Amino acid sequence: MSRVKRVLSVTIYSFSISLLMVSVLFLFSCEKIGKGRSNYVPMFKGGAARTGSYTTTGKSPSGKILWKFKTERDVYSSPAVFDGVVFFGSHDRNLYAVDAKTGKEKWRFNAGHWVSSSPAVLGGVVYVGCWDDHLYAVEEKTGVEKWRFKAEGDISSSPVVSDGVVYFGSVDDNLYAVDITTGKEKWRFKTERDVNSSPAIFEGVVFIGSKDKYLYAVDALTGVEKWRFKANSDIVSTPAVAEGMVFVGSADSHIYALDTNTGSEVWRFKTGGYVMSSPAVSGGMVYFGSKDDKLYAVESLTGTEIWSFKAENDIHSSPVVSKDVVYFGGMDGNLYAVDAMTGAEKWRIKTGAGILSSPMIYKGVVYFGSYDDFLYAIE
Repeated sequence: MSRVKRVLSVTIYSFSISLLMVSVLFLFSCEKIGKGRSNYVPMFKGGAARTGSYTTTGKSPSGKILWKFKTERDVYSSPAVFDGVVFFGSHDRNLYAVDAKTGKEKWRFNAGHWVSSSPAVLGGVVYVGCWDDHLYAVEEKTGVEKWRFKAEGDISSSPVVSDGVVYFGSVDDNLYAVDITTGKEKWRFKTERDVNSSPAIFEGVVFIGSKDKYLYAVDALTGVEKWRFKANSDIVSTPAVAEGMVFVGSADSHIYALDTNTGSEVWRFKTGGYVMSSPAVSGGMVYFGSKDDKLYAVESLTGTEIWSFKAENDIHSSPVVSKDVVYFGGMDGNLYAVDAMTGAEKWRIKTGAGILSSPMIYKGVVYFGSYDDFLYAIE
């Protein structure tokens, strides 16, 4: 064999071994990621699509109080957990950071008014809206303010962060897009009434409801409207996007399923009351609460009811699903855990007041707030 051929053979052999090693390392790291992490993103309903479906690690909660943390006013805000810390707001005007295992306070940030908005955590920054008309960006580790953005009305809408932009609504009738680095406005989209609904994002489109009765689909880059769908009353519910559809509730007592591309109605389901609860979508089912005291489970493709669960009062809290269990709060003060397939109750925990905060589950623990001024951790 010539010297050139020998060198070429050795080079090809070395490259093949290197490629094999890289492939093995890649597969090994993917396996570790798949086993060690979940699909959870620390923001309202567990991610930008707002599906409320969690594939978390750890055992399922059994209904035992791990700890509870006392604030000075009711907790409407839904918590987000990141790096062992729970972030949430209170009507005592504070954004809190609390140790997820012990419930000990790490820091608090005093905003100018109620913090009903649920925080989003990304890149070392916590984003949250406030009733003082500001969206705040604060340091995740310290609670020190980075910047604030002034809207023209209260912000109870929960922000979503995607591709360097934070999106949120305001009672000034606008949907905003703000640069996460500078806090400068990129665009705003005007509706005709308050925007209390929180935005969902999927494939470059922002979906959001308004009290003007419309659900809007808006281009995430430009703020240009793609389509709108009119219900028969306010839309305060936050949309969830899955299976080529966007699901949303309305004060007209219905939940709607719409085509994500066109906004055309696929189906609607009528309940006995206002649907402020934001739907969860998991395993071919849609779960949502109503002012008629019921949690419903319907087929995602057809809207056919599979079961309903009767609580003792209105259900405005938005359900979440993990390991075939649905968790949600009621205005009767209970946090419920029910079987996702049958609707059979597994357990409940009684708090001292109504629950509007939506639960989130992380590493086998359910976190939620109550109007009794506490944040709860249930294992």
